[in-house]
Amino acid sequence: MSNLPLYFDYAATTPVDERVIQVMVEYLGVSGNFGNPASSSHCYGQQARQAVERARAQVASLVRAKPEQIVWTSGATESNNLALKGLAQGRSGGHIITSLIEHKAVLDSVRQLELAGFEVTWLAPDAQGLITPQAVAGALRDDTFLVSLMLVNNELGTLNDVQAIGEHVRGHGAFLHVDAAQAAGKVEIDLARWPVDLVSFSAHKVYGPKGIGALYVGERARPALQAQVHGGGHEGGLRSGTLATHQIVAMGAAFALAGELFDDELARIRRLRTRLLEQLAGVPGLGLNGSPQQRIAHTLSLTFADNSVDLHALATRLAFSSTSACNSASSAASHVLLALGHDEQAARRTLRLSLGRYTSEADIDQAAAAIKASSQAAPFWAVAQG
Repeated sequence: MSNLPLYFDYAATTPVDERVIQVMVEYLGVSGNFGNPASSSHCYGQQARQAVERARAQVASLVRAKPEQIVWTSGATESNNLALKGLAQGRSGGHIITSLIEHKAVLDSVRQLELAGFEVTWLAPDAQGLITPQAVAGALRDDTFLVSLMLVNNELGTLNDVQAIGEHVRGHGAFLHVDAAQAAGKVEIDLARWPVDLVSFSAHKVYGPKGIGALYVGERARPALQAQVHGGGHEGGLRSGTLATHQIVAMGAAFALAGELFDDELARIRRLRTRLLEQLAGVPGLGLNGSPQQRIAHTLSLTFADNSVDLHALATRLAFSSTSACNSASSAASHVLLALGHDEQAARRTLRLSLGRYTSEADIDQAAAAIKASSQAAPFWAVAQG
């Protein structure tokens, strides 16, 4: 394992925390709690149901929601699909607002609704990579029923002001869906106060397993939301299917751990980010994409000047992304960077470095040395110290 490149792609996925794995395996084998949570007639099912509900409360606690507002899904992609299509289903038409820099799970879902006859406004980011409350307010129409925007951009790390956006949307009478897959455990989320209606989460961005996620469904949205998976009426009729107890308890444990570690982990990541940017300050032609202040500390998108770095050589030493994982799979240039004003060549000279729980100071120093060794000469024009 020591020959592997250093891992700087936490925004794509996180390793499962060992403490989470210990919880997860207790719900797998014959000596563990392997029952079906829907089997209420015996203790195996009853104990599994208790574990599921405990995990539901753990997820709700991190984001200050009520446990009954958490609906289990297979991940943020399914949560996004349920939120968007579930609110649109049964309507004869209407207007949706989203942005050009959303995750593909939102972009593709909204495009499907557009093909079905819904009108869509695609907001462009400002120069800082943000979707502003003013832009949303200006796009609202009489027939707008849904706005969908992410809290933290998965490529840039920029942080939208969804509270202010939500005030405009709620005042208009529309629903606000927020993709918070990149935000949970990294920023404070207070769904008891925020004017949002639906929020998507994923365990594998928070040191939990892949294949499990959740959708927060607020009181305003629940009567309007229609299920997209049928067969058994699980999860209050919103998402049928046998609950994966082992994955659910792992997500609960991961979210509980994120809450316990939140302050210390955020302070440590901020120190590591500052250390990295200080060492990169002399790298020629290197620029930071997105707001230097309104962002999370964990994710940096850096673009190099023409021919200033060999990313292929750098990839032998660092595991990073040049775009989101969904774009990497198709070899497409980043739609986020294109929307930000980069051309395809600049988008392909960009690396996303994302830091996480197991990033060390030594990793930072080695990453900075590798980037500097791969680069040539011109000034660094943006450093985020916030």
